Amino acid sequence: MFIAMNRFKITPGFEEGFEKIWRERDTYLSTVPGFKTFNLLKGPTTDEHVLYASHSVWESREAFDAWTESDAFRKAHAQTSAPKGTYLGHPDLELFESVL
Repeated sequence: MFIAMNRFKITPGFEEGFEKIWRERDTYLSTVPGFKTFNLLKGPTTDEHVLYASHSVWESREAFDAWTESDAFRKAHAQTSAPKGTYLGHPDLELFESVL
């Protein structure tokens, strides 16, 4: 098992729009070999930001890497973007391989 997470710091007040974009976008993930599950997670809120994480589970690192090089990946990431001011910096990508 392999897990890929992007952590997003979202400006307070922009949560609804950010979630709407994720809810309505076509991910194309169901067409990708090795894809297992996806969740968008909402974490703690501070005065500065609201933390979110996109969490995808894959059969293997190779399956995830193939996704990032696929047409499905390019199509999924070429869709509607959030209004200016939504993101506080670039997302932080975190990758995990199962050891047990």
